[in-house]
Amino acid sequence: MMNAKFLGNRGGTTANAVKAVDYFTDLKTRHGINLVATSNSWGGGGFSQALADAISRANAANILFIAAAGNSTYNCDTSTSCYPAEYTAPNVIAVASITSTGGISSFSNYGATTVDIGAPGSGIWSTVPKSSKGNVISGYASYSGTSMATPHVSGAAALYAANHPGSTAAQIKNAILSSAVPTASLSGKVATGGRLNVSGF
Repeated sequence: MMNAKFLGNRGGTTANAVKAVDYFTDLKTRHGINLVATSNSWGGGGFSQALADAISRANAANILFIAAAGNSTYNCDTSTSCYPAEYTAPNVIAVASITSTGGISSFSNYGATTVDIGAPGSGIWSTVPKSSKGNVISGYASYSGTSMATPHVSGAAALYAANHPGSTAAQIKNAILSSAVPTASLSGKVATGGRLNVSGF
């Protein structure tokens, strides 16, 4: 697991997002690192040809680009505010958020053709830095958002790749989407009509 940080307290730039995506592509193509997916829990900025090209370069390197659909209740089929989830490269998996009872989260973006699958994103425990006696220590906190749903799908990609060495990005994506469990709240809201199911593969 590796990270490339391009966002700070004041946000970030699309140019640096491109650099981050290309950084991982370079690690795989020139340095032989076994990368199967990037987990992209960020959004904003509208369409960028430069970013679209970077995602396509990742696709050529067999790296999935797993993206948060966004938290503004937009229909991404009709909105242009869901990037990077809206990019159409074949390696993109766009993720909506669901609750612990299977309902689509009240904040989640969706799209019958632009968003692929749902995953848990409401009330998710996550690791956070905390302060104790002037020292930074590890802790936990509960967060909600498609940014919390996306890593579930990224983890599923890693799990599939570990159990099926040599799988292409297309094969991993197909396994994830074809094993989705039909979910009433996601019918007509995401392309699969269902939620993530790692036991399906």
